[in-house]
Amino acid sequence: MINLGVSQQTASSSVQLSSAMRQQSNQVFFDLSLYGHHPTYIRHLINYWQRQEFASTLDIVVLPEFFYAHADVVALTAMDTQINFRPIKTVEAEKLKDRRSRVNRNLRNLQEWQLFQRYARLLQADHCLMLYLDTCLLPLALGMSFPCAFSGIYFRPTFHYSLFQAGAKPKRSLKVNLQTWRERFFIKRTLQNPQMQTLFSLDPLAVESLQQLCPNTDIVHLPDPVDVQTTAIDVASLRQALKIEAERQVFLLFGAITERKGVFKLLEAITQLPAHLCERICIALIGEANPTIQTKLQAQLDIIQQTLPVQFVTNFEYVEEPEVPGYFQLADVVLAPYQRHVGMSGILLQAAAAQKPVLSSDYGLMGEMTKRHQLGVTVNSTQPAAIASGLRQLLTEESERLYNPKSASKFAQANSSEHFAQVVGSKVLSHV
Repeated sequence: MINLGVSQQTASSSVQLSSAMRQQSNQVFFDLSLYGHHPTYIRHLINYWQRQEFASTLDIVVLPEFFYAHADVVALTAMDTQINFRPIKTVEAEKLKDRRSRVNRNLRNLQEWQLFQRYARLLQADHCLMLYLDTCLLPLALGMSFPCAFSGIYFRPTFHYSLFQAGAKPKRSLKVNLQTWRERFFIKRTLQNPQMQTLFSLDPLAVESLQQLCPNTDIVHLPDPVDVQTTAIDVASLRQALKIEAERQVFLLFGAITERKGVFKLLEAITQLPAHLCERICIALIGEANPTIQTKLQAQLDIIQQTLPVQFVTNFEYVEEPEVPGYFQLADVVLAPYQRHVGMSGILLQAAAAQKPVLSSDYGLMGEMTKRHQLGVTVNSTQPAAIASGLRQLLTEESERLYNPKSASKFAQANSSEHFAQVVGSKVLSHV
């Protein structure tokens, strides 16, 4: 028997089976991820729950680190006796595998499932919402049980990508075919689970294909939420704080800065631009980056600036959610040259809400959404020359030819945070 490194104790210092806890806790949310979409989703669902004034309690099971990484989200429940954050025990968190290899990712998914089972029983849940269902697919495919009904948010379906990829019947490698078969098998097993209540798909183009796999399961498209900004933002002060030079257009790459975001392909593309265009742009790299990436990035930025008159501004720290819209209002163009990114991207939605064109990868759902909603320019982001061509377009062509602000606005409104919460509420929270 494999020891997955999860404590077998059922008592927890953070969750006690007191007489109060023995009252029925109808809803439990599970999410053991710290960054990206996850704290934002929890924030929106808490706000919705509080507005609806449900009679039952809501428990949100998170990592202990969530309390200091997202203290602002936790603070939303400070005066609320019906919503409780429930950290897993520190010893349980410490035993979780990292996600640096496929083997470790699979082991961690099994560990998390064991924790979900344990806390669902401990909290006497009637229904659980898995805020990151993708991590549950392996346990469900293996037939592992769960103590109550559950629903989940499915982030990254890919088995349908061939339906809208460019070109007629693109060649598919054996590796891609195996991955597609594996994904279809895993998700079909999940949908056939008798305890599965609702699958929320962040990919609107996947709903029909998912429904075909299991016609009797409730499958709905879930908007990827964005706050449509209504308050004024002092962009001039932010521009001054970042020391952006006058007359430069700001090209923003935002969020966790990793190679997956295409940042190094972007820098290589900049070296292919003529000097007179470099004089017009400021590349803003805003978001947390580990020390290794920072060192590698700074070395390349220094080399580029020795030969080209481009300006770079950087802020390699996590940006709190209330500050995020300001950076998108500051931008003239939003950069999303992700490397074969799977699933939706909140960057597209933030750009649409701020009425700013994007330069996006042409791959997968991101590319398709950019094209369908006329959000900007799509390029083969694995090729620096293609990124450079897209940058030239955005610098030299009329914006009306590349971007449709009305279509972008409709796209953002359809994915508003209120709509997101209402969809979840209509399927899950309204039944408590």
